[in-house]
Amino acid sequence: MIRYRLEPSDVSAIRFGISPLSELGLGLRAFRAPERYPLQQPWLDRIAAVRPLLDDEVLLGLVDERRWVADFVNPRPASPLTSIDEELRALGRLPRARMLADLERVHGTVPRVFTGRYESVVERLQHALSTAWELCFAPHWARMRAVLQADVSHRARIASHEGIGTVLGGLSEAVTYDGTHLDVRLTSSVARDRPIDGEGLTLVPSMFVVRASLPIDDELPPTVMYPARGQGAMWSTSDHPDAGSVRDLLGATRAALLDALGEPASSTDLALRFGVSTSAVNQHLRVMERGGLLNRSRYGRAVLYYRSAVGDALTRT
Repeated sequence: MIRYRLEPSDVSAIRFGISPLSELGLGLRAFRAPERYPLQQPWLDRIAAVRPLLDDEVLLGLVDERRWVADFVNPRPASPLTSIDEELRALGRLPRARMLADLERVHGTVPRVFTGRYESVVERLQHALSTAWELCFAPHWARMRAVLQADVSHRARIASHEGIGTVLGGLSEAVTYDGTHLDVRLTSSVARDRPIDGEGLTLVPSMFVVRASLPIDDELPPTVMYPARGQGAMWSTSDHPDAGSVRDLLGATRAALLDALGEPASSTDLALRFGVSTSAVNQHLRVMERGGLLNRSRYGRAVLYYRSAVGDALTRT
């Protein structure tokens, strides 16, 4: 069990935050053990087509079989407006000793992929995380962030009516608060008693925390990551539309393209597959992207298109 000791001044300084990079880092748990995250299975299904494009050697090297994640990819949000670009740039300034220490806390050693010239290791790490964000998170981030922000708003209302103590005691079944001590029961045998000492306590909602998570390094600022409310309905869609109605709505060509884009493809690939000009395909793809039916991402020199969540809903007939 981890115990945070709060003085009255610490309680008044509690704040919430949302970190895109932390959510990405915690999301690697679902890559490692998808069976532990049934509420996120629809998301895993949606990104299955782009998973082969990811640098799994780096990404899975950040998390172990216990689902412990290296602290440097679970940063405490610096502000409510933290952006993924800012957080990835900050990784470029991560001291070598800090990276190696965080990895050793997770694995007991430093995975081979993180050895070698440090500048090259950091560059590959940033690229791997950036690619994972663009392909797996960015297309769905608006929906994910809406759930996280709704959770924060809900708990802020509780705090205003019932006090922050009620909020702390309601974060998770693994978290209790007695007015002085915030106790977090973990599945591991790690135990420590840590005063806040004016560092501030940050509460971070997540889609990829089942009970509660804390920084592995006891020297890091006090942070509690807890399961966000409302995840169960996040991926729900309306009843499946009639296939003929979809063709009537989009036209036969666009309906066929949408059906084909369950896996990422370039306009050139699609033109060859359908026997039409690339320019004609590009016109259709741009219209469907503007309409929210497709996502696109650059991969090397190619631009790949693939169905969005809305596009998936239309094709599930």
